[in-house]
Amino acid sequence: MADTNLTIAGDGDVGAFVDGVADERRRADARHLVTLMGAVTGQPAVMWGSAIVGFGSRHYRYESGREGDMPAVSFSPRKAQTVLYLGGGLELYQDLLDRLGPHTVGKSCLYLKRVGDADDAVLREIVGRSFRMTL
Repeated sequence: MADTNLTIAGDGDVGAFVDGVADERRRADARHLVTLMGAVTGQPAVMWGSAIVGFGSRHYRYESGREGDMPAVSFSPRKAQTVLYLGGGLELYQDLLDRLGPHTVGKSCLYLKRVGDADDAVLREIVGRSFRMTL
């Protein structure tokens, strides 16, 4: 089955995207995450689609035969909060989430209203754990 994933790595300008984030706090959070995720992963920031900043990539294949590529770890500065997309289910991060600070979660998404309110060392551990799942 062909890959029909619309969110693919592109050649968009990450700096211009971050500079274009309307909310000043979200823009500062995005700048911080670009630096943090780049340092933890050793990978450059790449635009995936129009609103996701990713670092590294991983290949996936479902039982249905659908397959494609996705960022190893990524984030998107949304209007209400910043979303971090992590590898695996969030149960794999529970020990770290308990120490992170204010957040909410989805299936494989971590939502932060204010990145600065999260424990930066724990956030680095979460990003590193997600990234290592691709190795």
